Amino acid sequence: MRGFFGRQLANIVEWNEFREDMIFWKWPNNEIKKGSKLIIRPGQDAIFFYQGRIEGIFEKEGEYDIDSEIIPFLSTLKGFKYGFNSGMRVEVLFINTKEFTSKWGTRNAINIPTPQLPGGMPIRANGTFNFKVKDYVALIDRISGMKDSYVIEDVKIRITSILDQLLMKWISREGKDMFNLQANSFEIAKGIKEDLDRHLFDLGITITGFNVMSFNYPKEIQDRITQAASHSMIGDVDKYQKVEMTDGISSGKVSGGGAAGEMAGMMMGMTMAKEMMEQSNSKTEQETRSGDSGGKIPNFCPNCGEKTAGGNFCSNCGEKLV
Repeated sequence: MRGFFGRQLANIVEWNEFREDMIFWKWPNNEIKKGSKLIIRPGQDAIFFYQGRIEGIFEKEGEYDIDSEIIPFLSTLKGFKYGFNSGMRVEVLFINTKEFTSKWGTRNAINIPTPQLPGGMPIRANGTFNFKVKDYVALIDRISGMKDSYVIEDVKIRITSILDQLLMKWISREGKDMFNLQANSFEIAKGIKEDLDRHLFDLGITITGFNVMSFNYPKEIQDRITQAASHSMIGDVDKYQKVEMTDGISSGKVSGGGAAGEMAGMMMGMTMAKEMMEQSNSKTEQETRSGDSGGKIPNFCPNCGEKTAGGNFCSNCGEKLV
């Protein structure tokens, strides 16, 4: 690739961003010939190096003539003494100044201390983060050096190396409910973003956003959480078990599926309806017998059914009416 483009790139100094995850890219030819052009596209900056030192930074997009528009700002280059006829040996680094977005995820479960589990709650999490290069001079000087390229994955490795500690810190903060972390995801993400931004500040990178998409529990714990939620929604464990049994038979998960399962499900449903009616009738009868009628004499005796005559006792069987 270098041999194929070498002759052409000697005269056109530019970066066609062939990878969206690239933060900066080093122009592969070290010699800029007389009459060359520099092209800076939107979202790019160009840095000129000579013998490892920064000689000029160009930030405005457009096309520049190296001889008339770039050289005047690179007055310390020794090649200028010879009229720039033999070529100018410099290094050009293109910087991507746009905002980057990357996914993150815990590689291993993080054991969060919790009173419910002595060994800690094993939790995984995932989401996205956003960042920009705030000070590329600091980034080059302290991290990347004069590499041929620097990509999102390089930044991601630095972030994930401290992410476990930050997750543990913000999940454990102020005794958050370990079984409902999603409700606190915004607060947790906000705290992690601030800590990451401080950690990367001196490296020339600023964190512009951090999101937690989901928290994942071990299957056994997730099953218990789902089961507890179902119980609370139904409110009656006995009814819940009957519903579960009916669903299991109808779906074939319990022996007797298919047509037999549907019939069993119908029978169980009818049985449940009958029980509910019996419970309702029993309650009504008890209320009537206990005189729960607001102190009024009923029109008929609840014991023998004889029409009452307005007295406190039934004239037929002697049952107390009030």
